[in-house]
Amino acid sequence: MQDKQKIKALIIDDSALMRQVLTAVLQQDPEINVVGTAANPLIAREKIKSLKPDVLTLDVEMPGMDGITFLEKLMRLHPLPVVMVSSHTERGAAATLRALDLGAVDFVAKPQGGVREGLSNELVEEIRAKVRAAAGAHVRPAPATPVVKIRVPLIQTVSSNCRDGIIVIGASAGGTQAISEIMAKLPRSTPGIAIVQHMPPRFTASFAERLHQLSHIEVREAKSGDRLKPGVALVAPGGFHMEIMRAGGGYAVRVFEGEPVNRHRPSVDVLFDSTARVAGPEALGIILTGMGSDGARGLHAMKMSGAYTIAQDEKSCVVFGMPEQAIRLGGACQVAPLERMADYITAWSQPEETAGASPHRDKSL
Repeated sequence: MQDKQKIKALIIDDSALMRQVLTAVLQQDPEINVVGTAANPLIAREKIKSLKPDVLTLDVEMPGMDGITFLEKLMRLHPLPVVMVSSHTERGAAATLRALDLGAVDFVAKPQGGVREGLSNELVEEIRAKVRAAAGAHVRPAPATPVVKIRVPLIQTVSSNCRDGIIVIGASAGGTQAISEIMAKLPRSTPGIAIVQHMPPRFTASFAERLHQLSHIEVREAKSGDRLKPGVALVAPGGFHMEIMRAGGGYAVRVFEGEPVNRHRPSVDVLFDSTARVAGPEALGIILTGMGSDGARGLHAMKMSGAYTIAQDEKSCVVFGMPEQAIRLGGACQVAPLERMADYITAWSQPEETAGASPHRDKSL
C-alpha cells in the first residue's frame, strides 16, 4: 500500500513515552502512517493545519489545555475523527464519556500498569482497529443544544400501560452518543431494557450514571439477578457478559465473566443469543453504530425466533460495521435512522390491543 493511500494519523499526548509507544504500534500497521506527534494541543493545532491528518489520537488528561477543551474547539471549528486515550480512573472515565458526547469516535484505555513493559497483543490490535475504523467514521459533533429532560419524581409509579416484553440494545463505536439520544426520548413506561455497549471496566458505571441523568428511565449498571421491568434499563458491566434469563413470570439478567466473544466482553451476541432463546417474540432487538460484526449473528437469531429487530441506517451511524453486517445476514426487520429509534421503541411498547400499526405489526414502516 502506498503512503499516500495510508491513513494519516497524528498522535497528541504530553507523555513522550506514550507518543513513542503509539507511534510504534500504529506504524507497524500497513494501513496507517503516523505523520506526526504533538506534546500539547497548541502544537497539535499547527500540525493539523500543515499535515492534514485523517485521524487524531488524543490524550484525555494533559497540562495546559486539556484534551476535552481542545476536542470541543476542534469539533466546532474543524471536525476530525478522534480516538481518545484515557486512564482507568473515575476521572478518566467521566472525561472520556464527555469526549464521546462531544463527537470523539471511540477511545482506548491505557493499561493500568503503565506502558513501560509494553502493551498486550490484544490492546495493540484494539488501538490499530479503532484508528482504522475512525478513519472511515462519520463524525457527529455534539448538538448545539444539549438534550434537557425533566426527571419524573421517584415517588411516581410506572404506568402499566406497556406490553409484556423486553428490549435489548447493542452498540460499539459511536454508541454512547446514539444510546443517550434514544434514552432521553423514551417514556418511563417503556419495557425493561438491557444494553451492551463495548466498554472496559470502570467506564460502564459512569456511562450508566450519565444515562440515568439524561433519562426518565432508571438506568444502572447490571448485577446478576436484576429484574428487567418497565422503567428500568440495565447496562452490562465492562469486563463481563450479560445474558437474559427467565425469572418467574418475567425476565432478569445474568452477569458472568466467561471468554471474550468476537474479542469483546461484554459481547452483543451473548445478549442477543440469550434473548432469542428465552424471549423470542416478546423481545425487540436493536443494533446500533459500531465497528466489527458483534451482534449481527445474534440479531439474526432473534429475528428467527420471532422478535422484531431494527438496525441503525448507514447515514446516522458513526461506524456502520455492526448494523451493516446484521443487515447483510438478513437479521433486521427494519433499517431506521437514529432519530426515529425512540419512536419505533415507543410504538412497539404499546400493548397489543392499543398498538395499532406498531412496527411489530407492520414491518413496512
